[in-house]
Amino acid sequence: MSSTKGKKFNVYAYETKLEAVRLHLVEGWTYRKIMERFGIADRHRLKVWMRKYKELGEFGLVDQRGRRKEYIDQNRYVQALERENEILKKCLEIWMQEMKRIDI
Repeated sequence: MSSTKGKKFNVYAYETKLEAVRLHLVEGWTYRKIMERFGIADRHRLKVWMRKYKELGEFGLVDQRGRRKEYIDQNRYVQALERENEILKKCLEIWMQEMKRIDI
């Protein structure tokens, strides 16, 4: 699809994308029926949503424009937070042991 200067593209809400994917995968709706229901003019748009959903799950349907790279891969981000959490727990444990030694 080529763009024309000044042409406005439709932006679809996350909930709309998720519902369209659900209708297709769970209830077996055709692309045509989904397009009519939500007023989507481009069949390719639905195919992109399906591909992103299959690759990344619900996170793939979120608009990624303007997001930092570490948030793109949700699993990597969650793992980094879990590692940070473990380090902080160990630091707290060491700190508590030091406080007990000082109080004695």
